[in-house]
Amino acid sequence: MTAKAKGNRGPSAGPENRRALIDAAREIFATDGLNAPLSSIARRAGVGQGSLYRHFPDRLALAVAVFDDNIVDLEAVVADPATTLDDLLDRVISQALTSTTLIDMMFAHRDDERALHLQARVRALLAAIVEREQDAGRIRAEVAVDDVLLAVSMLAGLLAGTEADARADVARRAWGILHTAFAP
Repeated sequence: MTAKAKGNRGPSAGPENRRALIDAAREIFATDGLNAPLSSIARRAGVGQGSLYRHFPDRLALAVAVFDDNIVDLEAVVADPATTLDDLLDRVISQALTSTTLIDMMFAHRDDERALHLQARVRALLAAIVEREQDAGRIRAEVAVDDVLLAVSMLAGLLAGTEADARADVARRAWGILHTAFAP
């Protein structure tokens, strides 16, 4: 359903418009792919294209904002001391199931400064969960953060190349293999 365009409320609408654009981009990219017209994202968000380009000067900037939002969610999950690696990877898989086109874009621009920033944040949250899991004896002491990062990257890439109706089953099977590889 297309949102009704709002009247111009000036700069005070900026944060609300930005949030609406990120939410709309997540939906549009998930259903229509990365080549979906940015105008359809603006329309879904209920803002003009000028507002979209003020917040996100290019498609990559918009994809980075969606991923940043995903990472904020993951950071909140990891902040809970009861969170396990399984819990985190369940959340990552859930995000990856609906963000496969964004994963493709981020991979294509992995050397872009904006993508590097996101990689550093993901590495930090994985470091926290790996240490916690090793301390609890749930994963082998030899498992490094880079191993988990590689597993997450492999899983995301696998899901990006899998037909939408098979992704959930493939994710479950792949995580079962990875889980076994990390087990003590």
